[in-house]
Amino acid sequence: MQNYKDLKVWEKAHHFTLSVYKITKAFPKEEIYSLTNQLRRSASSIPANIAEGCGKKSQAEFAHFLNISLGSANESEYFLILSRDLNYLSEDNFTVLFTTINEIKAIFISLITKVRS
Repeated sequence: MQNYKDLKVWEKAHHFTLSVYKITKAFPKEEIYSLTNQLRRSASSIPANIAEGCGKKSQAEFAHFLNISLGSANESEYFLILSRDLNYLSEDNFTVLFTTINEIKAIFISLITKVRS
């Protein structure tokens, strides 16, 4: 077991989630139960699964939860693209969030490889 708050990827994912919550406040009200909710849930699932995985006893279980987090990061990336294409996100906000989620994904790929070896 390890402290999830010590992991760079958790910290980056947590800040990403906070940014998503802030930016989605401006989404159309009719999207509150659909795209807004989906993007927020996929974003918050990333650090939540890291935290859960850190509470497991084996490296294999930890790697499993990291994989779930990576899946949520991919899902978030798609919802960002959809939000931009629907003109709910400005190009500047999209670029910042898209860059961040791809940095998170790169860290996951490296970390999963290390945990599995």
